[in-house]
Amino acid sequence: MKPLIETISIIGAGALGGAYASFFHDMDNHCVSFVASGDRFERLHREGLIVNGKLYNIPVIRPEDRLPPSDLVIVAVKHNQLNDAIREMKNRVGRETTIISVMNGIESEIKIGAAYGMEKVLYAVSVGTDGLREGNRVNFKKRGKIFFGEARSPFISDRVKRVQDFFDRAGIIFETPPDMIRILWWKFMINVGINQASAVLRAPYSVFQTSQEARDLMESAMQEVIMLAEKERVQLSKEDIKNWDTILFGLNPEGKTSMLQDVEAHRKTEVEMFAGKVIELGTRHNIPTPVNQKLFDMIKATEGELIYG
Repeated sequence: MKPLIETISIIGAGALGGAYASFFHDMDNHCVSFVASGDRFERLHREGLIVNGKLYNIPVIRPEDRLPPSDLVIVAVKHNQLNDAIREMKNRVGRETTIISVMNGIESEIKIGAAYGMEKVLYAVSVGTDGLREGNRVNFKKRGKIFFGEARSPFISDRVKRVQDFFDRAGIIFETPPDMIRILWWKFMINVGINQASAVLRAPYSVFQTSQEARDLMESAMQEVIMLAEKERVQLSKEDIKNWDTILFGLNPEGKTSMLQDVEAHRKTEVEMFAGKVIELGTRHNIPTPVNQKLFDMIKATEGELIYG
């Protein structure tokens, strides 16, 4: 395995993918590229990406382009785009490639690992980056932090050390906890609460920073995840909600969750991956999930109104 990560491919040029691309490009403008096809390729190739007011002309690679594999592949797409992303990254993945998904949810790593081998996959979640995407513009005030590592391991593997070194060089704040499965569920709990409540209330972060009623809705959805996590042998507690509150109150008040951005842009949301997954697990473990059922129904009704109305 090469001692240093030198080349990175990013699948997905949304708020998070765009922010990370800018970090890497600022460190070394030859190290990073996007992988895209169709209209996304044409748009990125033609317009570039403007991050916090700075134009980035980051190279865009087509999935069929025959180039050397990348040292690191970062997957930053929506839930309903994952299958396409897995196909499109094929030529970017080689024997020594490391793959990191910063997607929402608790299943993307398993799906990517099924295609390319779990030995290539590190678990990861990104927290606290208040990115907002409009067209080819991405704006953020908080860089946030990425948690990543092996699923469960008290030791730091060589693969993890290489990514640690690369993130250090790029100025990315990170942690490598020994139990990434718990962190994955913690982020899932956060998304089930803040993403869905914000979509239903049409509310930016400021509403949750100032309204106890909004936080009560958010936390009631999170509590259902805590109950399910125990059945899945993952330890979450009310203290984990308090840890999220600390992050929430530091976010840009005008910032918006990805699901609220989807609703406002008339895009399909990730509600199946949030409330849908909670409902599925609740049925499996015979645990009622009325809050997430109501959120699911309301968001699906909103999707129908926005997309078909």
